[in-house]
Amino acid sequence: MNKKELYAYIDENKGIFEELADSIWECAEISLKEHKSAEIYKNLLEKLGFKVETGLAGVETAFSGTFGSGKPIIGILGEFDALSGLSQKAGMTEHDELVFGGNGHGCGHNLLGAGSLSAAYAVKKYLEEKGEGSGTVIFYGCPGEEGGAGKAFMAQKGIFYGLDAALTWHPDDSNQVTSGSYLSSIQVEYKFEGVAAHAAGCPHLGRSALDAVELMNIGVQFLREHIPSSDRIHYSITDAGGISPNVVQPTAQVLYMMRSDTVTKAKALVERVEDIAKGAALMTGTTLKRRFIDGTADVVPNEVLEKAMYKNFEEIELPEYSEEELAFAEELKKTYITDGLPGFASNFSPEIAKFVDEKTNGGKKAQNDFLMPLYHSEVTLPGSTDVGDVSWQTPTVQINTATWSSGIPGHSWQVVSMGKSTIAKKGMNLAAKVIAATALDLFEDEELLSAAKAEFSEKAKSGYVCPIEEGAVPAIAGEKIL
Repeated sequence: MNKKELYAYIDENKGIFEELADSIWECAEISLKEHKSAEIYKNLLEKLGFKVETGLAGVETAFSGTFGSGKPIIGILGEFDALSGLSQKAGMTEHDELVFGGNGHGCGHNLLGAGSLSAAYAVKKYLEEKGEGSGTVIFYGCPGEEGGAGKAFMAQKGIFYGLDAALTWHPDDSNQVTSGSYLSSIQVEYKFEGVAAHAAGCPHLGRSALDAVELMNIGVQFLREHIPSSDRIHYSITDAGGISPNVVQPTAQVLYMMRSDTVTKAKALVERVEDIAKGAALMTGTTLKRRFIDGTADVVPNEVLEKAMYKNFEEIELPEYSEEELAFAEELKKTYITDGLPGFASNFSPEIAKFVDEKTNGGKKAQNDFLMPLYHSEVTLPGSTDVGDVSWQTPTVQINTATWSSGIPGHSWQVVSMGKSTIAKKGMNLAAKVIAATALDLFEDEELLSAAKAEFSEKAKSGYVCPIEEGAVPAIAGEKIL
């Protein structure tokens, strides 16, 4: 099978994966609760002829589908979790909840997993034609990216060490090969327990857990002045102790996310925050409990794989859009504020910024229909992803494709609205082709794979520091700590 035949095969079977993407969009299950979505995937993987393994690394909704034998072994990563509070009817240019207070795929993960499986299915066809022992492809169903760090828990068990390379993608507003690193992040939830009392009649007998949470938050605010500029600390009060102001709140709970440019530094930041939590408990006469939620590592970029991905990106015909599709994108673009030019490299390269400015009419274009120039970077970007944990165990690369309108804010109702659109599915199909073509390169070009491994060995020589605490199990933030 050559690449032209590969692309034709993906086009012939795209209906299977477009239907899958729609089904996952409709499930809209949040992190670590994606039971219906996982079942849909497992059933389809079996139907498509993959060997399915479930409950990977002790995570109920983590699974894999394997085909082939021998080396190289190429992993393709898929995600499928949604976000809370983002329910939205599809194809709308105004905010209109499908389910009041419900969930929605505000990060496009309904497309992410389906596009990755489409690529894996095409690679399976290639391996069938090559014959026994010609290589192995593994599709990984990775849950809880939005809060749960499924890949990090999988990496803690060493699942990705056996791969020769890992390929993935993420829905976006641009067609690009991503590069650079991302911040390591660690989430810990703190519960304070005090004593309830009548807030007017006998306040002296109470010990306010909410006071403890507020004092902890104030202490962390003062800490911010004394941490590196690259570090980030965020929090959310997940239990304020009830709605009765005349009761001294006996319990309260706060979730903290701490980020830094390496796992080691993020762990050090956690220790400083926890000292403040202990101080808040002492000041209020309350007791403190903690629960580790999740953590992700920084990303190890791989320039060799980035160039291989880009070469395939250049050779594949980009989607064209109908007048109806462009009109939808134009109308939706009126509902949000854009900031700057699309494409991550526009922030780092004046030449690329000029190129993008011309291509998008100064960022005013509603739908991006071009390929961003290749830009390798070692810069640490402000977000976090559990793809980072994979990248410390095997050479890893990621692309974006334009599945939604330009400048659209992530984690928004607008992304959910576009999740079933033909624009989204064209971008998903493009991602499948780029991933599958790169996988073929790695199966057929030993020098390419060797070069990617050599770069990985040099950059990751310090070794993987897992952000997951020993003994921690996947946990859902906001649930009451017992």
